[in-house]
Amino acid sequence: MRGVVAAGHPLTADVAADVLRDGGNAVDAAVAAVLMSFVAESPLTGPGAGGFMLVHTAGGEDHLLDFFVAAPGRGRPDARPAELQPIEIRFSDDAAQRFHIGAASCGVYGTPLGLCEALARFGTVALDGLVMRPARAARDGIQISPRGAYVLEVLGPILTSTPEARAIYAPNGRLLRAGEWIRIPELGDLLDRLGAEGPRFLYEGDVAAAASEWVLDHGGLLTREDLAAYEVVERSPARARYRGREVLTNPPPSSGGILIAYALDLLERLPRPSGGGLDVRALVRVMERANRERTEEFSSALHSEGYLERLLAKEAMDSAAMEVRGRLGSAPRAEASGSTGGGLGSTTHLSVLDADGACASVTCSNGSCSGVVVPETGMHLNNMLGEEDLNPLGHHRHEPGRRIPSMMAPTVVLRDGQPELALGSAGSNRIRSAILQTIVGVVDDGLSAEEAVGRDRVHLEADLVEAEPGVDPRALEALRDEGYAVQRWTERNLFFGGVQAVARDAATGTVSGGGDPRRGGVSLVVA
Repeated sequence: MRGVVAAGHPLTADVAADVLRDGGNAVDAAVAAVLMSFVAESPLTGPGAGGFMLVHTAGGEDHLLDFFVAAPGRGRPDARPAELQPIEIRFSDDAAQRFHIGAASCGVYGTPLGLCEALARFGTVALDGLVMRPARAARDGIQISPRGAYVLEVLGPILTSTPEARAIYAPNGRLLRAGEWIRIPELGDLLDRLGAEGPRFLYEGDVAAAASEWVLDHGGLLTREDLAAYEVVERSPARARYRGREVLTNPPPSSGGILIAYALDLLERLPRPSGGGLDVRALVRVMERANRERTEEFSSALHSEGYLERLLAKEAMDSAAMEVRGRLGSAPRAEASGSTGGGLGSTTHLSVLDADGACASVTCSNGSCSGVVVPETGMHLNNMLGEEDLNPLGHHRHEPGRRIPSMMAPTVVLRDGQPELALGSAGSNRIRSAILQTIVGVVDDGLSAEEAVGRDRVHLEADLVEAEPGVDPRALEALRDEGYAVQRWTERNLFFGGVQAVARDAATGTVSGGGDPRRGGVSLVVA
């Protein structure tokens, strides 16, 4: 067994599998897969996006590389951005969300620099070899799958908001459909150049100048100084204990990882179901308690040293667990209200585990896309400054250069120091509930990665419980009786996230992968 990979598109997974088959390690395969995702999953990620990579090396070291989007505006202290462009995205007839796009939503991108640093530090394969297939695919085109067509349809108002984006996604005056082809030849040229030169031209050269000028000319804040100053930051992974395992995840200043750690710590302190399986009521109560931590103080404290330790202090968690246990036997305090949402999340995740015990868990995101495509580069820039769930205190309030907090949470579960599970998810606010339920499925219920990823999910936002069709109806009825609004979906939907997970059974050594069917994910075991 050479390894296992789970990714958001068959081509993304296939290129990673080929790298493993040829003797590359988990990071080599992950970098190759992310480069292919720029093409195969272009609305979700790309060279204009940001992300995080959590690496567990064969030698047992853990590293979190932060190459997420930074706030722009260096050198322009008095500049005022143009108005953000509001736009509504509909997941279904009953679920819609307002986003903000345009040049004023674009932050400083990090994926090209992050991938190159990860490969230089932990990889064994040269970059020029890894860009060849993605560059060729960008020129030849990617055939759109039914799931991919649905993503284009959902994001259609953004992907048709500018002439440059329409030229890619609606070249004939309408959005491309399943069976048709997306071609981005300029992106192919950029990838070839990345392989030949490395990433500096995207931060200090002609492409950096083109991106900055285009954004500034259209009312944004992205300056050459922002790009030249951008750096990949290594952080110590956040660590939590759960059922005798060590869980590594994304630390502050991002928020998703510490909320997952909080939920796991709280869940472990609650009684376990006598017959096994998912305790939906307990999960909803835990989600509710974690949501209450997202105060104005929480958002401000993410950049302060030691915040995670204070949040997870034993006394505080004991008190929170006592409160949740009490609520499990009583009605909630408030009348039901509507969901506060959280967007689609133009995000993709992939996980790789190799034969030597190394793994890489990588989440990259374009926000929900900005519609801003820099001419002659194929670069579709992120809209992180316009994402409401990442800017809870208001837009354009981050200091230039500061990382924008993220819900993205690449995660690794270690058992006796060895990877048992590597996973992450797309899905904005649903990232943490999707990851939490997948961990519970593998660790508590003994499911394979595929079974845990495929199990129907529940999510709580405000007082609204969103549930996929297979969630226990008796638990949902009990939650209704306790005062929650419950919305039961008629089918599984990408609204509930896009988990890509790989696992190794500690007892048998058997590996499994779970590609999320909600987002067209696939997994491949490489023999």
